[in-house]
Amino acid sequence: MNTPINFPTGFSPASRVWIYQSNRPFNEQETTEINEQLHQFTSQWNAHGTPVKGWGQVVMGQVIVLIADESQTAVSGCSTDSSVRIIKSIEKQYEVNMFDRLLLGFIVKDKIQLLPMAQLSYAMEKGYIDENTIYLNNTVLNKQELDTKWLLPIKDSWLAAKLGVKA
Repeated sequence: MNTPINFPTGFSPASRVWIYQSNRPFNEQETTEINEQLHQFTSQWNAHGTPVKGWGQVVMGQVIVLIADESQTAVSGCSTDSSVRIIKSIEKQYEVNMFDRLLLGFIVKDKIQLLPMAQLSYAMEKGYIDENTIYLNNTVLNKQELDTKWLLPIKDSWLAAKLGVKA
């Protein structure tokens, strides 16, 4: 997990970001195939016929990040729908769930571990996670937030209040 994430440069900090977390890690072959599909998609991504500067990739073996730079072309409802379609297609093809928002990701022992929101207090009590555990804040909306607020200690995230953690 100590591999740095190489998000693309040359994208506006205001670029829109979508994060899809799989309910299981992808193997090497799946990652290669998915990255190829995401490359094909982003190279042909359009909004009302105008190309969208996009990027998509599997990161940390289990998370798909899509970025659309809207500084030239705004992403329309149709182009957002097309991005959801590719994720749903990946979901079906690889038999994974990419839309479970109640399954939260944490980095535990250098691996992504998923915990249902309902079990967070229990996991905290048992010491499985603590206030310094890195949380995958998949609610980030733009590239600037992706770079600064995606991987956060629990104490610095919205979960702190929910779990009664002091910052």
